[in-house]
Order: sequence, then structure tokens, then C-alpha cells
Amino acid sequence: MGPRGGKAARVTAALAVAAVALTAGCGRPTPHPAPTPQPSPSASPPAGPRAPADFVDLADVDRSVRTDIRYATAHNFVGRPIAGYPEPRCLLTRRAAEALHRVQTAALAEGRSLKVYDCYRPERAVNDFVAWAKLPGEQQTKAEFYPDLPKDRLFADGYIGAPTAHSRGSTLDLTLVPVPTPEQPAYVPGQPLVACTAPAGRRFPDNSIDMGTGFDCFDPRAHTADAGVTGAARDNRDLLQRLMTAQGFENYSREWWHYRYVDEPYPDTYFDFPVARSSLR
Repeated sequence: MGPRGGKAARVTAALAVAAVALTAGCGRPTPHPAPTPQPSPSASPPAGPRAPADFVDLADVDRSVRTDIRYATAHNFVGRPIAGYPEPRCLLTRRAAEALHRVQTAALAEGRSLKVYDCYRPERAVNDFVAWAKLPGEQQTKAEFYPDLPKDRLFADGYIGAPTAHSRGSTLDLTLVPVPTPEQPAYVPGQPLVACTAPAGRRFPDNSIDMGTGFDCFDPRAHTADAGVTGAARDNRDLLQRLMTAQGFENYSREWWHYRYVDEPYPDTYFDFPVARSSLR
């Protein structure tokens, strides 16, 4: 074969190899098993303890009940937001929330509405109270919440307890407000404090009807049946007690605002999930 013929043969062979390669490249690739899908990080449940399935946000059961969740704010006897209250919500067992809805229906018929100050309270909040009680120098709010009581008597006299029924999810603190309900001025940290035992017109301007003392008032006058509370304040306490008792709640005698649902589903269990929407299932 001459030089020209040999060169032509080599070109022909090269073109054939290229054609084979091009054909292979355009073919269907060899199948492989699909990768196992991994869960998205956002689909993971929130870290930390969560509520049992029968806990609810009261707003999902009855949006007409007013809320003023004091432990999520600085306006409480400690003077700052309390551990375990990242959100100002009223969480309760469904059983207690539905009973409270029936109370609200009866209250509205009387020209009143319920307003809750505290509902489920995590154990970490109770521990926060205990730690605060051991610091005698921290008494920034004494003039309002315990004006006539030494701080070291708060536990001994039953105003603060550990553990508390609140941590079982069927106990709450509440009052009655007029309907229509007036706006409540915002609490400003550092504003002058007035004793919770002062007349209603001088106390912090809570939009509650007069109950004889303010909320979380650590004083004998806050005892539900205190003989010194008369007139409209006595009638108002009696009305709240009548409405709550009719739907299965019982009062704690040292606090006119404190009620426990008697048929509570967790009578021996104390929970520690935070007061937050993400704690619910």
C-alpha cells in the first residue's frame, strides 16, 4: 500500500472510532439506585420537652377570653420576665380549656368577660421563683406586690409554692373585666409603684373590675373570703367564684384569682415544657 493509501486508511479508522464513541455518549446511562431522601432540618421537632397531645392554646378554644400573661413581662413580683415564658400564651389541658369556655359563656351573659393572668406554668418558672426568693436584696417590686410582708415569709405564708398545681396544666389565675372592655395602659418598667392593697383608683390601672386587691397581691386582703373586703369588691369575688365553681373549678382560699379544674387529667404530673406555640403537638 502506497503512502497516500496508508494515510487514507488511518483517517477512515479514526472516523470509525469517533463514531463509536459519539454513539456511546448519546446512549442511556447505566441506571443507579435513587439516593435515600434525608429529612429536612426544618421538619425536625423542636428541641426540649413538649406538651402532651391534649394541651391546647386557650385562644384556639375561645378567642373571646382576654389575656394578660404577667410572667412573660416585667410587671410581676420578680420584676422581669420569668424563665419558661418566651411567649405570652395561656396553655391548658383541653379539658380545663373547654370548661373555661363554658365559664366565659356564662360570664358574658352577666355582662362580664374573663381575663387570664397565668395558666400552665413550667417547673423551670417555679425554680426561678425559688431562686429569686433566696436573694434578699432583690426587692424592686415590694412596694406593689408585698408592701406589708417580709420577703422571707412569701413561701411560709403560702403565696409562692413549689411544686405548683399550675405545672399540671389545669390551674389558672384570672379575673373579670367589663364588657365592652376598656384598654389597659401599658406597664412601663421603672414607673412609680403603688401598693396592691390600695383603693382601685390608685392601684396599677388594670382593666379588671374591682376585686379588692391587685393580682398577685401577697397580703391577707387577697384571701378570697377576707372579711375586710366588702361592697362591690365582695360581690365581684363572689361572682367569679360562682361562675368558676359551676363549671368544676375550685378556688385556692389565699388567692381570689387562683382556680384549679377539679377533674384534671394529670393530678400527679408536673410538666416543664416552655409556654410557647411550638410546645404543642
